[in-house]
Amino acid sequence: MSQEWLIALGLVLVLEGLIPVLAPKAWKKMVSDMASRPDGQLRVIGLVLMLLGLTWVFLIS
Repeated sequence: MSQEWLIALGLVLVLEGLIPVLAPKAWKKMVSDMASRPDGQLRVIGLVLMLLGLTWVFLIS
């Protein structure tokens, strides 16, 4: 892997870790809420987030 990909992965892990560190109760509630959603809805949410991420990367590069 190139160094840029490793840095990007590290930043993703930092951002993913911020929520449970700063607001653990809200994070638990969010995870519980997501677990109760149907699979189709989670797929749509995941797709939208992926498209937003791809758009972000396209715009900044």
